[in-house]
Amino acid sequence: MVATPIGNLADVSLRALHVLALVEAVACEDTRQTQSLLRGYGIDRPGSSLIAVHQHNEREGAQAVMTRLLAGDRVAMVSDAGTPAISDPGSVVVAAVRAAGLGVIPIPGVSSVTTALSVAGCVDAAAGGFVFDGFLPARGAEREQRLDALARDLRTVVLLEAPHRVVDLAQSLARLGMRQITVARELTKQFEAVVTLNAADWPAWLAQDANRSRGEFVVVLHPMPRQATEPLDTRTLELLLAELPVKTAVRLAAEITGQARNALYAAALELRRDRGMTPDPAGPSGPAAS
Repeated sequence: MVATPIGNLADVSLRALHVLALVEAVACEDTRQTQSLLRGYGIDRPGSSLIAVHQHNEREGAQAVMTRLLAGDRVAMVSDAGTPAISDPGSVVVAAVRAAGLGVIPIPGVSSVTTALSVAGCVDAAAGGFVFDGFLPARGAEREQRLDALARDLRTVVLLEAPHRVVDLAQSLARLGMRQITVARELTKQFEAVVTLNAADWPAWLAQDANRSRGEFVVVLHPMPRQATEPLDTRTLELLLAELPVKTAVRLAAEITGQARNALYAAALELRRDRGMTPDPAGPSGPAAS
């Protein structure tokens, strides 16, 4: 399993280059992109040595890899960028190889996840470290459930997003209000940009410049402030929820009690769930709304 650069070709490791030149076959998402990458390093391979393994054929691709391995070939697996089997194909291949009693060797290198975390400056072991959540569901109830879970999660959370969905993600995360996020765009590439801001401010920041919505994104949700983890006095919130939508109840409870709105919003979701109540129709605007 060979990690390759996520943008800047200089980020490749010497060990990765050695392995890619040594093996008899390379399993990859896009054979054309991998061929171009290899040629950039002066490695010229025949097309027959490249095995296509992508999200639509990973099980069949795994069998093709197994065929080469059982024939005595050495196979390197790469993704289009970064470390395979994280958010890209690779896990099915690894499982098949291990099930056959064969070895899998990691060749470490670049990962967009750890690259973004290194500049976010927010990983706190005492607050639970970090969790990688990848791409959120595109739409529907599953997406709302994941967003609700993010609102309750006090740890650092890493998300990925494509340019055509980033505006929607920004609007969805605005419900987190004053919770800080680090947005890393086009990491290691010419137009790399890293900014830390409040979740509620991200949609407006994107709207200021159309170029800010272009490229691949890693979004790091900072852990909730420590004061937000203190026990809440939810009695006022409970009374308001009995008569009002979540958004309004949370806003009033924050004004009355002085408690953090993000924490109250998470508590409101838990209270409604415990009572078997349906999601609040005002939920998507969340605690960030004034």
